[in-house]
Amino acid sequence: MSDNSAAVSHDHDHATPYSLASSRTVSVDQDASLLSWGSGSAPSLPSIDNDSQAETRSISESIRSSTMSLDSSVYHFIQENGRTYHRYKEGRYFLPNDTAEQERLDLQHQLFTTAIGNRLHIAPIPEDPGRVLDIATGTGIWAIDFAAQHPGSQVIGTDLSPIQPQFLPENCKFEIDDAEDEWTYTDPFDFIHGRALMSCFNDPSAVVRQGFENLVPGGIMEFQDALFPMNYIGEPPTESALYRWNEMMIEGVTKLGRSWSNVQHYRRFFEESGFENIVEKRFYWPTSPWAKGKYFKTVAAYFQEDMLAGLEAMSLRVLGVLDMTPDQVREFVDEVKKDFRDTNVHAYLTV
Repeated sequence: MSDNSAAVSHDHDHATPYSLASSRTVSVDQDASLLSWGSGSAPSLPSIDNDSQAETRSISESIRSSTMSLDSSVYHFIQENGRTYHRYKEGRYFLPNDTAEQERLDLQHQLFTTAIGNRLHIAPIPEDPGRVLDIATGTGIWAIDFAAQHPGSQVIGTDLSPIQPQFLPENCKFEIDDAEDEWTYTDPFDFIHGRALMSCFNDPSAVVRQGFENLVPGGIMEFQDALFPMNYIGEPPTESALYRWNEMMIEGVTKLGRSWSNVQHYRRFFEESGFENIVEKRFYWPTSPWAKGKYFKTVAAYFQEDMLAGLEAMSLRVLGVLDMTPDQVREFVDEVKKDFRDTNVHAYLTV
């Protein structure tokens, strides 16, 4: 999924992506039409719910109580604005790596798995693919869950930050590495997974290309990522803080030499790298429980909590290059958070 889920299969010289269920995921009864594309038509966008908020409150309270974090080893990090950031290749990744961020990443894990049907992947992988790579693994929660569910697989997770737990399944390990460096693995992989990569790379096409080169014939690569900026049901609320935040974040990351719009090009990156049988699936994450149905309300509750927890950190780094002081950024972020909570703002993120 690229949040735009991209699945690819390596047929001799080509590759395909997909996922399974997480033991930490809250189960949600889902309308098959939301997750099935049948003849290829896209699922419908969420529709506005004008009914009671009782179901919304119940879902939100359940999600807050189920949030958990993983303990990590203590390392030396860079401190900035009261947060810590990775020291290895300092500045490559804009978000912090402290305990608060680790808890957010584990919550985001539940968001992704819930959104795609309580699974870890979408691609039709073998029961126990031999070698599995999870790039930009973060806390390592996806790799750990995958290793636990596939004891016959050997799972490697890589990241710039050494924030993964010490006690792991025997078939799981982590390495500090930059996926944009030259890959030096001696053995190819059967399945390569990457998730929430939008803000990670200067050149995602090079990462896709190296993924293709490091897959076995028939191997699969799956990316799950967000199409930024957000969209809206109806006319975009151009005067809202949320709308302005989306526009300003694009301006800021451009000044930093990055693009958060690369996800729209993932299919081309996969095609140019040699992948075949490429599959894209799209999911929709409402910013608040304005959308009808338990599925969308649950996804919205996770997404809202995820963004409320991460907005300040990602904005401090990016909006700082637009000559905003930390205090100005925090004041602006408070307004953006109000829009995330406002069920009259019908915004959503495409994944």
